[in-house]
Amino acid sequence: MTETPSDSTTDESPTKRAVVLLSGGMDSATAAYEARERGYDIYALHTSYGQRTEDRELECARRLADELDAADFLRIETGHLAAIGASSLTDDDLNVEDADIESDEIPSSYVPFRNANLLAMAVSYAEANDCDAVFMGAHSEDFSGYPDCRPEFFEAFEQVVDVGTKPETEIAIEVPFVEHSKTDIAARGVELEVPYEHTWSCYRENEPACGTCDACAFRLQAFQRIGVRDPIEYAERPSYVDDYSSH
Repeated sequence: MTETPSDSTTDESPTKRAVVLLSGGMDSATAAYEARERGYDIYALHTSYGQRTEDRELECARRLADELDAADFLRIETGHLAAIGASSLTDDDLNVEDADIESDEIPSSYVPFRNANLLAMAVSYAEANDCDAVFMGAHSEDFSGYPDCRPEFFEAFEQVVDVGTKPETEIAIEVPFVEHSKTDIAARGVELEVPYEHTWSCYRENEPACGTCDACAFRLQAFQRIGVRDPIEYAERPSYVDDYSSH
């Protein structure tokens, strides 16, 4: 086929679009910057489900979306997860436990089947906006404690998406760090210049971060292992690395 002058001006491929589940935490922020690095326009989806630090998480998610120049930002309130309960993140009668980073037990912070709920909303949002992918920041240290963070879960969910959307719809479930550690994520985020000062991980407090819950411990350990100071404010900054394991 002979190329016409007008054809030569349209040889760039269409911009890819991705929904990013943007909680406001460091993992989702890094996933968002990874999606942008891969050439996607960002459609940010933030959910408030009754977690203790939802106000701070929303503030961080909005700021990250601005920093990313996101094409859209959608906040959805999902009060049913708090109403269902059975998680220390949403139930005031349950205490958020201190960190036990060596434990293989499912922690009290587990929100029953949360990721299936979040991914379902993200896929709806993606299909409505002709997006090519949904990005999530789950990683290998998550799935040791949270069953809905395992690679098998995401593979199965992608099959659900294939069956449950329009025939012409193709939406990939992208979990770029699913086989990586929190330390790997921190290192990658530093490479991508993720503004971690605009992220929040603490399960207990809106400010300062407690420094002693599971989320704070894993985050601090990751930064300590790569030799970078975590830029957010903590009430305590315990050392979560041994001298021989730091690098």
